[in-house]
Amino acid sequence: MTPVLAVENLRKSFGDLVAVDGVDFEVAEGEIFGFLGPNGAGKTTTISMIAGLLRPDDGEIRVDGVSIADDARAVKRKLGVVPQDVAVYAELSARENLRFWGGIYGLKGQALRERIEELLDQVGLSERADDPVKQYSGGMKRRLNLAMGLIHRPRLILLDEPTVGIDPQARKKILEIVESITRGGQTVLYTTHYLEEAESFCDRLAIIDHGRILAEGSIAQLKAQLGEGSLLTVQGEFLEQPFREILAGLGDLREVEITDGRAMLLVPGGSRGVGPALEGLYGAGLHLDDVLIKEPNLEDLFLKLTGRELRD
Repeated sequence: MTPVLAVENLRKSFGDLVAVDGVDFEVAEGEIFGFLGPNGAGKTTTISMIAGLLRPDDGEIRVDGVSIADDARAVKRKLGVVPQDVAVYAELSARENLRFWGGIYGLKGQALRERIEELLDQVGLSERADDPVKQYSGGMKRRLNLAMGLIHRPRLILLDEPTVGIDPQARKKILEIVESITRGGQTVLYTTHYLEEAESFCDRLAIIDHGRILAEGSIAQLKAQLGEGSLLTVQGEFLEQPFREILAGLGDLREVEITDGRAMLLVPGGSRGVGPALEGLYGAGLHLDDVLIKEPNLEDLFLKLTGRELRD
């Protein structure tokens, strides 16, 4: 089956800065595909090229098998774009904003009126539909921004950090709306730097940093890259290289990250293996000030792949 979105060898530079460096991925029909990475990872640049707002230096973008380079207009008709920065007319009401954008996409008459009412109800703005948007909270503006991207029932919705800067209740509402979209068969490409969103919300993920996709798959597939076991983090008075030498003599312990004074290790066998691992570290003469044991998550994988934490 032809994927809704196929991206091959996508590249984009701004002077000496390589923003997107050979990105490849596909998104299937009805899927929520997440781009997880810190600010500056290349998420927005990738979205902008798919939306036709930036021209790639190299690579190909196809929507339903149609290349944006061959027929940009046909591709753009299939897209709904919800940018990171809210793009609404503050002096107009929500209903007027939706009427304007619906008209741009060729909707009119009763069909447009019905679609506006449907979306106002879906995003929870029916009671404030005729108030000027400048009176809305940040979360309400975000919901209207989402509705504007959905007005023409797009095949593929590009959501670039749609929950940035809003409270948890508003974020929950937006995520519920997006999930309901995919139940109707629409497809979503979703960028975020919120770990909990990516882990609980997306069907598949690509971890991206410095313009490159470092890992891709379902949550289970990505976690499997760390391996089975528990994560043991220790802090103390030790240097990186001597710690590595000690670790080499401790059997199956696997390094996730080691720096001066801090090490994160994967312990095979889960919690049962933690005791023997600590005995080995103490037995080697290490002085440990702090010990943390937990199950692996996506942030740990990100740290292993990039050498830095997601929030950096």
